[in-house]
Amino acid sequence: MNKNGPIILIEDDLEDQEIWGEIFKELNYPNEILFFSDGHGAFEFLTATKEKPFIILSDINMPKLSGFELRDKIHNNEELRLKCIPYLFFTTAADEKHVIEAYSKSIQGFFTKPASYQETRTLLKSIIEYWQKCHSPNVTM
Repeated sequence: MNKNGPIILIEDDLEDQEIWGEIFKELNYPNEILFFSDGHGAFEFLTATKEKPFIILSDINMPKLSGFELRDKIHNNEELRLKCIPYLFFTTAADEKHVIEAYSKSIQGFFTKPASYQETRTLLKSIIEYWQKCHSPNVTM
């Protein structure tokens, strides 16, 4: 995990992208914030870049390539798997089936999108600060 790498946000809802962008601007983390509207675009970026992202925050229901499908592709790609990128899901509504499926794919977190701006800000701050403190293998590629 590269704590200085970009934060990847995969979200097809433009309003949510805007809100998350404002929150990360307020929180003023040094990481670059990269938005993708679907899993396909995110996967193309991840396989093309030599950069090691810090964390991936992904919606589940997206066009072209769902969050579940993207997670499978990343997990099955040895080069990406070795980058040790934490992968967390965010969704509007969490049902037990989705939670079970997500954790069966070795994700590191599953969250319901909060209803308010302040709750979203608090949650994102907690997540980023947790992962900033977390240790992971330092793999040189």
